[in-house]
Amino acid sequence: MRSARNFRKKIQILIIDREAVFRFGLRRLIAAGDGLRGIAEAENMTQAIHMTRQLKPDLIFLQAELLTEKIAEQLNKLRHASPGCKLVITAASLTEGESLRYIRLGASGVVLKSLDPALFIKCVEKVMLGEIWLPKREVTKMAHMLGSSPLHLPRPVDTLTQREKAIVSYLVQGWRNREIAEQLSISEQTVKNHLRHIYDKVGVADRLELVLYVIYQRLDLPAVSAPPASHG
Repeated sequence: MRSARNFRKKIQILIIDREAVFRFGLRRLIAAGDGLRGIAEAENMTQAIHMTRQLKPDLIFLQAELLTEKIAEQLNKLRHASPGCKLVITAASLTEGESLRYIRLGASGVVLKSLDPALFIKCVEKVMLGEIWLPKREVTKMAHMLGSSPLHLPRPVDTLTQREKAIVSYLVQGWRNREIAEQLSISEQTVKNHLRHIYDKVGVADRLELVLYVIYQRLDLPAVSAPPASHG
């Protein structure tokens, strides 16, 4: 029998989807995963917010079709109901650019329901480490955009200082600006200044593009630890 201590270490997952068959299948999949626990299911946003506030899950699988035109507001309500909780959007299909829009609005991942079931577990593992999970076609498209646009060439990555490389490494692992500042004993504004310089040097517009750039280019970065437990 598992001890209560080990039981509490499981990643607690809430499934929000109007399709009962999908909820059942995903919960069975989670139950088979090592260190995962499906704690509840919801079929609409009202139930979702109530359960999130009560159960404080570590990660939420949220059906894209349940989101209305007020997507940012709905995602914010879920995040406030369980601070640090990771949001992963599930969708039967995605139009061009939708995945990146969800990420920009605060989701940590986007998965298609047609995905190989084993990759749902892989998605949970990556997202809980602070990484971003996107459909392969979106990563490929973004990588092509970052690698082919004349506005982004050349990319003098070698001009990054050791401090800037360290900040990029923390960023890729999911650390927040405040946490990076505390770790490096600098101000949060200094971290923001460094990030602006990094964006300019490698030719990206924001944190998401920077993370995708790092993944695509396989940059050699200094090793850093996972974000603090309080980060979620």
